Amino acid sequence: MYFEIDDYNALRNALQKMSLAFQKEFSEETIFNSKLVATELLSNVLQHGGGRAQFRVERRGDEICICVQCDKKFRPPEKSACADLYAECGRGLFLVDAFCERRTYTEEEGITVFLKVQ
Repeated sequence: MYFEIDDYNALRNALQKMSLAFQKEFSEETIFNSKLVATELLSNVLQHGGGRAQFRVERRGDEICICVQCDKKFRPPEKSACADLYAECGRGLFLVDAFCERRTYTEEEGITVFLKVQ
């Protein structure tokens, strides 16, 4: 599945379509985890990455692959760190890494994360 995201309504619609498409194939937990990870990545793009994102999600064997790209060149840190508990931001990538098997980055593909299917 492929989506263009340029605001929070488009994000919500894309996640709803993804959930419906995965409904028969995956557990509720896997769908929730996928939505959480996609929301964190895409919200960051909407806030900090120029406001437009390309979002692709597909199953690859026993994993769900989520790929997020934006026009602004941004290289995420190799290792994520969690912000202070009372900070208003700074936990997104930490949450993504907590739910994913692995995360990669290339200039061509953007951020790609892999979740284990449950």
